[in-house]
Amino acid sequence: MKIHIDLDCFFVSAERTLDTNLIGKPVGVGGRGDTKIFSHQKSRQFLSLQNSGAFVPAYFFEHNSSYENDLQKFIDPDGRVRGMLTTTSYEARAFGIKTGCTIREALQLCPQIIIKRPNMKLYQDLSHQLKRFLEQRIPVLEQGSIDEFYGDLGGWVADEDVPNFIESIRDEVLQELKLPLSIGAAHSKFTAKMATNDAKPFGTKIILREDIDTFIEAKPIKAFPGIGRKTERRLHALGLQTLGDIRRHRDLFMHSTKSQRDLYERVCGIDNTPLTQVRERKSIGISRTFDPEYDRRELQRRVIILSRHLSHALVRMKKLPTHYSLSLAYEYGKRGGANISLNRLFSEAYLREVMLALFQKADTQRNLKVLRLGLSCSGFTQNNHHTFSLLEYEADLKQHKLTQITSGLRDKYGLDMLQWGVEL
Repeated sequence: MKIHIDLDCFFVSAERTLDTNLIGKPVGVGGRGDTKIFSHQKSRQFLSLQNSGAFVPAYFFEHNSSYENDLQKFIDPDGRVRGMLTTTSYEARAFGIKTGCTIREALQLCPQIIIKRPNMKLYQDLSHQLKRFLEQRIPVLEQGSIDEFYGDLGGWVADEDVPNFIESIRDEVLQELKLPLSIGAAHSKFTAKMATNDAKPFGTKIILREDIDTFIEAKPIKAFPGIGRKTERRLHALGLQTLGDIRRHRDLFMHSTKSQRDLYERVCGIDNTPLTQVRERKSIGISRTFDPEYDRRELQRRVIILSRHLSHALVRMKKLPTHYSLSLAYEYGKRGGANISLNRLFSEAYLREVMLALFQKADTQRNLKVLRLGLSCSGFTQNNHHTFSLLEYEADLKQHKLTQITSGLRDKYGLDMLQWGVEL
C-alpha cells in the first residue's frame, strides 16, 4: 500500500511547539512582501533548497521568536492592516478564515485571532526532523513538499497491518516532535492523498480497492490531486461534475491522449507510478511582492538584487540554466512577462544582463506602478562546453569561474558582503 502523510496546519503547529499557550486558540501565520532583501542594510539570510512550493521561499531572513501576538508588525503608521495568511489553525477556520485571506479580513471574522510572523527556519528544521524520523520507519519515502510525504509499504507492511502501522506513526510523531498529522492509505498515491484530506485533522483513513468506486462517487472533480482550474472547466463543459462521473465515462478518456488515459486510471485508483526518493529540481525562482513602486531605476535595482540571489542559489544547486523568465504584477491587476532560451554558459553577470533585458521587454505598462517581481531559471544542462555557444565560451568561462568564487565568499561572509555598485 501507499500512504500519504500531511502535517495538520503545519506552520501553526510548528509555532505551538515553541509556545503551548497557542494550543486550542485561533491562530494565523501571515506575512507581507519580504522587502528586507531590497534594503540598504545588511541582514542575515538563510538559503534552503530542500523544500519548495506555495509559501516556501528559497531565501528567508533570521527570525527572532517571541511569545506574543505579532499583529502590530502588520499595521502601517496610517493604521492600515497589511499582509495575508499562509496558514490558519482549525480554531480560526471555524470562524470562516481561510488560507490566503488578508489579515484585515481575518480580524473582521475573528477579532481575537493571534497573528504570528512566519519563522521559516523553524519550519525547515522541523520538516527535516520529520523526514529523518520517517526514513527510519518507512523503506521508500518521497517528500512532496515541506509538510507532506508519500511512503510505499509494499513488501514491508502487510495490508491488514496498515491501520495499526499508520496510527502508530501518527501517535509517535505527536509524541516525539509535538506535530499533529493525518495519514491516508490506498494502493494509489493519488487516492491516498484524497484519503488524507478526509482524515483531517489528526486522523487516518484507508481506502481498499473494493471501496474506490464508493469513495470517489460524490467527490467534486477539483478534489482530485493535480486537476487544476483549466482541466476542471474543460471537464465541466463535458457535463462531468464528480469523480464518479469521470469513472462512468471511460470512453471520453481512454480514446484520447496518454495524459487523459492516465488521469482516468488514477481517478479509478489504478496507478503503478513508483515513488521518487530523490527529486531532481527542474527550475528555481525568486519573487517578492512590495508596496507599489513607479521608479523604473529602483525596479531595475531590485531586478539586479534578485538576480544576485538567484545566481547564488544556482551555484549551490550546481545547475546551468538555458531558459530565463521574468514576471511583473502591476496595480489594477495588470500583469506582464517575458522569457528567453539561450545557450550561453551561466554566470552572475550574464544572468543580470539577461534579466534586465527581460525586464525592459516585460514592462509594457510603464504608466503603472509595479507590485511584484519574479525571476526564474530552468532548462538545466550539464557542465559541458560543447553544449554552449563557442563564440563567447572563453569570456563566459572566465565569468562563470568568477561567479563560483564570489558565491564561495558569500557562503563564508554573507550574501550581502559582495554587491553590485548599483545596489548600494
